[in-house]
Amino acid sequence: MIKIAIYSTHPFEKPYLDEANKGRFELHFIDEALSAATAALSKGCKGITVFTSDDASATVLELLKAQGIEFIAARSAGYDHIDLAKAAALGIKVANVPEYSPHAIAEHSVALMLALDRHLIASDKKVKQYDFTIDELAGFNLHYKTVGIIGTGRIGAVACKILFGFGCKLLAYDIKENETLVSKYGLKYVSLEELCRQSDIISLYTPLNAQSTYMINSETISQMKQGVMLINTARGKLINTTDVLEGLNSGKIGYLGLDVYENEKGIFFHDHSQKGITDEKLKALMGFPNVLITSHHAFLTKEALKNIADTTLSNIESFANDQANPNLLQPAK
Repeated sequence: MIKIAIYSTHPFEKPYLDEANKGRFELHFIDEALSAATAALSKGCKGITVFTSDDASATVLELLKAQGIEFIAARSAGYDHIDLAKAAALGIKVANVPEYSPHAIAEHSVALMLALDRHLIASDKKVKQYDFTIDELAGFNLHYKTVGIIGTGRIGAVACKILFGFGCKLLAYDIKENETLVSKYGLKYVSLEELCRQSDIISLYTPLNAQSTYMINSETISQMKQGVMLINTARGKLINTTDVLEGLNSGKIGYLGLDVYENEKGIFFHDHSQKGITDEKLKALMGFPNVLITSHHAFLTKEALKNIADTTLSNIESFANDQANPNLLQPAK
């Protein structure tokens, strides 16, 4: 039976992976993240699966190839943690899960908007202290607010549909326009500068690449409305944390909701309640009452976990049997 190593195994996903496997492969669950130090743990396996916190850089891929790894199945839509060019050069096939539940992430982003807007965390804390006053809890209506959507792919499209239902005016920035969103929801594509100038809320749904890295920076923040709400459920490095902290301190950014963080590796998905954390920027963000951070779990719904497991095992099966795979990833040209 073909043996598959599953790096960064989390308790929440193991039952779904076992169920999706249906005994087809010998699954070797590894708690540790993939790195140069842990690559040898997959010795004897034909393929591996990786999560967003794993390191599939060129050096690690060379180690994997040397011990016989032929393919990698990413348990995520994002794949910026995998060096596709190096994988192709080594003959290692790579696939991802391009669509597991755009609704999960889009709904989570709107949940962050509502929680921040209506001060739900502060209200809950007050009530649990038997303080039922509502001073300083005034929020605002989403209805007729202008929301800037950066990235109108699968997830951004669902976000448009949800926010249209709230009666929001929708602006978007993307290199590829979706005419269906324009006709159905009155979405208007504009430049990034105009989106920043006009939006009351800005939400990110774009992938991370050379062009999008740190797209939210001091320059783009300076173009935003005073007191803007900024939401990021996409990739941490879309945002320059130092510049965002300055925006929070100045009041330019009035609300910040994050499910991702640029230096989350080694922090998110782990329990640091006993020892704490040493990341000063993250601690600074956590000190603001108008900042809400969740630990990269926007994707975490039962439906999404099932879809991720099913597609991951389907990718593994196609690679193991040398079949065509629609989710095969190719390096950028």
